[in-house]
Amino acid sequence: MHIFIDGKFYSKDDAKISVFDHGLLYGDGVFEGIRMYNGRIFRLEDHLDRLYDSARTIDLRIPMTKEEMAEAMKETIRRNNLKNGYIRPIVTRGIGDLGLCPTKCPKPTVIIIAIEWGAMYGDLYEKGLRAVTVSIRRNPACALPPNVKSLNYLNNILAKIEANCKGGDEAIMFDMAGHISEGSGDNIFVVKNGIIYTPPTLNNLKGITRLVVLELAHQLGLTLNESNIGYFDLYTADEVFVTGTAAEVAPIVYIDGRSIGSGKPGPVTRQLMAAFRAVTEKEGTQVY
Repeated sequence: MHIFIDGKFYSKDDAKISVFDHGLLYGDGVFEGIRMYNGRIFRLEDHLDRLYDSARTIDLRIPMTKEEMAEAMKETIRRNNLKNGYIRPIVTRGIGDLGLCPTKCPKPTVIIIAIEWGAMYGDLYEKGLRAVTVSIRRNPACALPPNVKSLNYLNNILAKIEANCKGGDEAIMFDMAGHISEGSGDNIFVVKNGIIYTPPTLNNLKGITRLVVLELAHQLGLTLNESNIGYFDLYTADEVFVTGTAAEVAPIVYIDGRSIGSGKPGPVTRQLMAAFRAVTEKEGTQVY
């Protein structure tokens, strides 16, 4: 495995950063998770825009242009000889002292990891996932905006820990007002009477896969409504599914031990899963 760090490539064992890097010390940095299919990076421009927007929000100046970042990702993929994989660009605040002030970090650290990646949930795409609602609330936008894809993922991790303890494949998080926010690592959609509902993105990440599903729903003539939803909407849904770069489009068939709809992946979910697979097979930025 070849890993990019600040313009050079290192083996997995030799890829190291300083213990004084503020990405390690304080989670001060941003990242992206990007998929590639058949030698093409899927929605590269969208991911780059989100990475740079996240950095701008925390006043982190990435020392590369978007074009340079894209080329570095492509070269990392080539060196690892990947056709289907997962790319993780990371930008930390860089090396500083043990104080948390970001101005003590003169140069950001840029890391790119690219690995082979298959179906995240294995056979659960056919069977469906079990989700649980958790007590951990999503960070409010006035504290740490969920749309900053930062290295500080403890909010999500605490939700995942609770889901693990309760026997769930995924967590469902609520915001401070009691509205559904998102999963520990994906966006949530509810289907009722053929209409798709999903929360607005103030209280959850503007997912790239979420955006693709919105586009596909429009192309397929499906009705989609962005609005606040709660417990009632989950428990009475005909279908529930989640979307994410790693998860792709995945059905949820049980929530808090309750069967959702028929207890099997529903027709709208299956239609969108198939449409998503089709679009990943033909779209993307060529690497080779």
